[in-house]
Amino acid sequence: MQSDPVLKGLLLGFAAFAAFSFSDASVKLLGGHIPPYEVGFFGAIFGLLAIPFLKKAEDRWIDIFRTTSRPLWLIRFVSNGLAVIGSVTAFSHLSMAEAFALIFLLPAFVTIMSVVFLKEQVGLKRWSAVVIGFIGVLIVLRPGFRELSIGHLGAVIGGLGGAISIILFRAAGPLEKNISLYGAGVLGALAICGVAMLPSFTTPTAPQWAMLAGYGVLCALGNALLMYASFKAPAALIGPTQYSQMLWAVAIDYFVFNIHLELPMLVGIVLIIGSGILTLWREKTRGTPLPPSVAAGTQAAALVEPPHEVADAAPAAGLPGRMVPAE
Repeated sequence: MQSDPVLKGLLLGFAAFAAFSFSDASVKLLGGHIPPYEVGFFGAIFGLLAIPFLKKAEDRWIDIFRTTSRPLWLIRFVSNGLAVIGSVTAFSHLSMAEAFALIFLLPAFVTIMSVVFLKEQVGLKRWSAVVIGFIGVLIVLRPGFRELSIGHLGAVIGGLGGAISIILFRAAGPLEKNISLYGAGVLGALAICGVAMLPSFTTPTAPQWAMLAGYGVLCALGNALLMYASFKAPAALIGPTQYSQMLWAVAIDYFVFNIHLELPMLVGIVLIIGSGILTLWREKTRGTPLPPSVAAGTQAAALVEPPHEVADAAPAAGLPGRMVPAE
């Protein structure tokens, strides 16, 4: 049946974001006993496992370092390294639901940055989505009523890093190779986290090694699944499946960490997710790249090819030749 490939793509998308969610749960299970930059470094090591799946037959290994714009490549190199540290910090100090709620501000950041740096025209509906998202954040954080921590700052940095990746993707255009964009992110995490961890390196215990492996391997698995999902279904359909991560986050918080979702948090999460979905809908109608997976951004961006009919139409429609998850 015609719908079978699309259904398989959607199921692969949900599976990919489940893998990302359990990857982030591995970070939380470490309990903050290992510095975030050390976690990010070893996670990026395992994240290299995704490269063979992203490398196309015509690609050469040196293409990881090649780019059509070295300044944009270097900005992505730095921004992804900082985003990794921010995301790991968020999941180490916050509940998974709260961390995801703040990182899911990524679409709002993309909208703001697209106006400032790409001079895009943004209408009332997209600005309304941004306002709704920030209202949701205020409800989640409740400044003045609860203490804010470094985890909240880390989540915002993680979201900003993912947003920068999207803006750089739009600026680079369709000629930039998947393997180059992915390489910039994973090498940035390796270099920045590697240097930062040297002064206070902590040798992981056997259980901690298992969690680090789970963090990296599950994220690499999620990236690979997301790539195969894009072969089956359009990016416009796969993009919204990222919000299934919030369901996984609430379930993992409850059953694994015994963290219960408070009513104000639930209201804020609904507003933030609603903001993101509204932005997704507007981006789809405008033919612009969709916001990415936030969880993938905790490792490096997964760069996956959309179905052939989308890729072929990309130059004419102004659509990307791939979907770019950040976290």
